[in-house]
Amino acid sequence: MITKRIIPCLDVKDGRVVKGVKFKGLSDVSSPVELGRYYSKMGADELVFYDITASAEGRKLFTEILTQVASQIFIPLTVGGGINSIEDFDRVLKCGADKVSVNSGAIRNPQLIKEAAEKYGDQCVVLSVDVSLVNGEYRVFGRGGRDDTGLEAIEWIRKGVELGAGEVVVNSIDTDGVRNGFDLPLLEKVCQAVNVPVIASGGAGSIEDFVELFEKIPAVDAGLAASIFHFGDVEIPELKKELKKQGINVRITDPVTE
Repeated sequence: MITKRIIPCLDVKDGRVVKGVKFKGLSDVSSPVELGRYYSKMGADELVFYDITASAEGRKLFTEILTQVASQIFIPLTVGGGINSIEDFDRVLKCGADKVSVNSGAIRNPQLIKEAAEKYGDQCVVLSVDVSLVNGEYRVFGRGGRDDTGLEAIEWIRKGVELGAGEVVVNSIDTDGVRNGFDLPLLEKVCQAVNVPVIASGGAGSIEDFVELFEKIPAVDAGLAASIFHFGDVEIPELKKELKKQGINVRITDPVTE
């Protein structure tokens, strides 16, 4: 039985972790270094670090704060934001990232996925897709959810995997920060379309939402969340204990205390 992963997400803007609703109304949360260290100790399986305004601002990802985060954690780290070239992959991997997440850069140049997979291996390339339902069709959005690309989401995800993406993060804009549960219909379609690990992102508001995710869409490999972890509404050890109790296979570790 595949072990399900629990992944906190650090949305970083100007060196601080922020959180909004449906990608808007961002408010300050904490230091990414402090949060990263905390999640690593609390038993998170991985950590995702997004420089959320790099693409919109047309700049490269801030590496100084990333290097600090990477030095403080002992779990796999996925990094995204402003990834537009092989050089960007190289830069963040040298800062301590284990995997690199591409979104807007891959929309502009899909061959970036293929080039990166050939150089670093499929397991290093994560396709992150911001999706919203528009007139009954799941559409891909770019630049941090600002631009409707016109791409149909399921087809784009299928193409990204064919090009070499070894993992897919499905960010549901419609459920982001709303805390009413994951976007199960969207996730089911994605899992049916590809045979690589799929990470569900957007909508978690309770432990029950994770239980529902893994029970109703067993093909999903991981649940990613931000605000419920950042604000202490759900603690990762308690979440994992309940998942285990419900028969969902997770990695249990004792929290590290200093």
